Amino acid sequence: MFVMNCPYCGYHDSKVVDSRDVNDGIRRRRQCLRCDSRFTTYERLQPASLFVIKKDERREEFNRNKLLTGIRKACEKRPLPMGTVDKLADDIEAELYRIGKAELPSTTIGDMVMERLKSLDYIAYIRFASVYREFTDITALKQEIDTLVSSEAETPTPTSQLPLLPGEHLGGTVSRQRRDRRRKA
Repeated sequence: MFVMNCPYCGYHDSKVVDSRDVNDGIRRRRQCLRCDSRFTTYERLQPASLFVIKKDERREEFNRNKLLTGIRKACEKRPLPMGTVDKLADDIEAELYRIGKAELPSTTIGDMVMERLKSLDYIAYIRFASVYREFTDITALKQEIDTLVSSEAETPTPTSQLPLLPGEHLGGTVSRQRRDRRRKA
């Protein structure tokens, strides 16, 4: 039996008010039997342990929160729909377990993140790449950006990114703003 202490009063017993399937688990709305406060719990199936082999050959257990933190930092202040980062982490985690190996190199995870960020948001991709690839100088970073720009000519801009104004529209907008300022002055 699962026991969840109330986050408000610490009481050890609660009743389930509502249960729903979400993504890869169950969302339960609970009500404390002492203070009547309501709170939500999420239950997920814990698959067999997965270990990550780091660059320095250390092994550590896969930590979804570390994956989420890295992706969130890369996507910080980007115009992405709500829940996109969590969905990305869910997809990567599911694929890692689908591979079926007990140990995976950290580069496998990094490459999966890079691949998905590249199709999601170019700025987030460059941010993640700058840390993941450990660029030592501006030249290496410029080469990565040049590669991205050359591949962008071949593939359309991801739909999740905001469109930029074409050059001729931008020029017209700037001159119109100047003209409007002169009229006000």
